[in-house]
Amino acid sequence: MKVLAVVPARGGSKRIPLKNIAPLAGKPLLAYTLEAIRDAGLFDNAVVSTDDAKIAGVAADFGISCIERPSELGGDSVSTEAVLLDAIKQWCGKDSEPSVEWVMTLPPTSPLRSAKTIRLFASMVDSDNIATDCFMSVTEDRGDYWRFNDKGVFCRLFPDAPRRQQDRMPLFEENSAIYVTRVAALQLTGSILGESVKGVPIQKFEGFDINDPEDLLIASALMQQLQTKKTAVFD
Repeated sequence: MKVLAVVPARGGSKRIPLKNIAPLAGKPLLAYTLEAIRDAGLFDNAVVSTDDAKIAGVAADFGISCIERPSELGGDSVSTEAVLLDAIKQWCGKDSEPSVEWVMTLPPTSPLRSAKTIRLFASMVDSDNIATDCFMSVTEDRGDYWRFNDKGVFCRLFPDAPRRQQDRMPLFEENSAIYVTRVAALQLTGSILGESVKGVPIQKFEGFDINDPEDLLIASALMQQLQTKKTAVFD
């Protein structure tokens, strides 16, 4: 076993109560990630980390392993890294060295992330050179960004960038849909990124992240549109 998939799904959420199991197009939000894990072939090497009984119940309905977080890992200020390290420790056993080399982080808030993309990231650990600690999903962006400088003047972030979008060099946004991190690097640095990271562009809709109630409406509309176009989102 080389990769352990961890779904961090705490119960607390200020903007959307029990966000991780909020209803989306007739299913709990968490269900989309669990279905993608199953279809990607990682079901036996996956676990949901939660502090909430209702979330654990949804995980149980899918037959996926669930790890109960310690109370100190239940707050909204707890880092993802702390949750991952706890999940690895519980999965592998307290008194043994980790039997997994990589941990894949799959937040439930990316319901449009496909099984195909999960498989792609899982395969990268076999072709990776020793220098990379983390593969991170990113979204390409060719926007023209402005900001207020230290004098309060509104100005372009990149004043020499071409005006036409298609002529600009792309930027890449960390979308938090998938991280695949070397366990040894996570333990050493305490960072999900380790010391060296490679960004892997995925389709924009796959990187869509649920944060606000409005995002649930947008995600539902995206799902409907993608199904209408017969786009293979969950293949």
